[in-house]
Amino acid sequence: MRTLEEKAREAKNKKAALGPDVDLDTFDVRAEAHQRLQNLGQVGQQDRDRLIQAGVDVTEAGRSGSYLQKDATAVYAGAKDEGVEVIPIKEALEKHAWAREHYWKLLSVDVDKYTARAFTDLHDGYVIRALPGSRAFFPVQACLYLEKQNLSQNVHNIIIAEEGSELHIITGCVTAAHVSRGLHVGISEFYVKKNATLSFTMIHHWAEDMMVRPRSVGRVEEGGLFLNNYVCMKPVKSLQMYPTTHLVGPGAVARFYSLLVGHPGSELDVGGRISLEADDTRAEIVSRAITNGGKIIARGDIIGERAGVKGHLECRGLILKGGEIHAIPELKGRTEGVELSHEAAVGKIAQEEILYLMSRGLSEDEATATIVRGFLSVDIPGLPEGLKEQIDQAVDLSQKSVL
Repeated sequence: MRTLEEKAREAKNKKAALGPDVDLDTFDVRAEAHQRLQNLGQVGQQDRDRLIQAGVDVTEAGRSGSYLQKDATAVYAGAKDEGVEVIPIKEALEKHAWAREHYWKLLSVDVDKYTARAFTDLHDGYVIRALPGSRAFFPVQACLYLEKQNLSQNVHNIIIAEEGSELHIITGCVTAAHVSRGLHVGISEFYVKKNATLSFTMIHHWAEDMMVRPRSVGRVEEGGLFLNNYVCMKPVKSLQMYPTTHLVGPGAVARFYSLLVGHPGSELDVGGRISLEADDTRAEIVSRAITNGGKIIARGDIIGERAGVKGHLECRGLILKGGEIHAIPELKGRTEGVELSHEAAVGKIAQEEILYLMSRGLSEDEATATIVRGFLSVDIPGLPEGLKEQIDQAVDLSQKSVL
């Protein structure tokens, strides 16, 4: 059997199946070590202003724990809730057998050259774990911050909701104001154990010339619920991600929601795949995409492996100022009795809607903004109210750049 090192070595030049190819050699993997923080209150004001745009609050108000990585350094990691653990992954792998048991188990290092890079040149990343039976009322926040120009930031994250636990995470990926170019390679493995609930909300706030290549796989056991939410409304050069989740236990449920905005010069290839592999499993993939000059490919794939499973896929796109939206919904039924459906629509704002709102006293810009805001408002069942408000705030902060 090949070792992880051998697999990574063989895949170091293997191109990804989707998305534009990236020349890894044009990015630096070396980064200076940053000073570790005693608390997030030590974060400077300029960095605070960037972090809050990705949902990360340095006051830690309404948070169960925090993780902050600057370039290659985990500068802060800590939990406020007794039922939660927040640990840099390098530390976790050194100290805990359970962390090693979950490392590179759902995803292979030889998928492509990005997974290989994350293994051979790992900077750090986080392990966030909810202990069995624990119920964290407030979300854990995590931030991967890029301060060095032209750095390839390589991270690996492991998220575990142990049996009967409930865990909510809001994670932001951000560049410093002076950074214009870089590469982010992020590996994430999600474990939702029996009767556990995990919500994972990711907000990207990158620079205009960033290349972003996340790779993630999830596994949901009996009675588990996995909510995976993604918000990317700021300019980015190229983003390609296609997370996969396997529902392996009876009654497991997964829901993917994404809010995307494509700006001029941006290319976003974003999708999600859910495989229903056990009795009574359910899946939902919902995408809202707006382009004002960029290219968006919105993918979705639901695979029904057992009779009686149910899945629905919904993709809606709105073209404001040119650009392109390509919706690719896929349904695969591999046995009798599956119930899978999809709907996809791409269009523009109806002039009669704008005229109606203008007749109610709004200007044309205000009317357009109102329609866009309503288009981006997606009800995500199962989220705590505080986290819903956090997503709404992220949309509000980003909306001005849409119009």
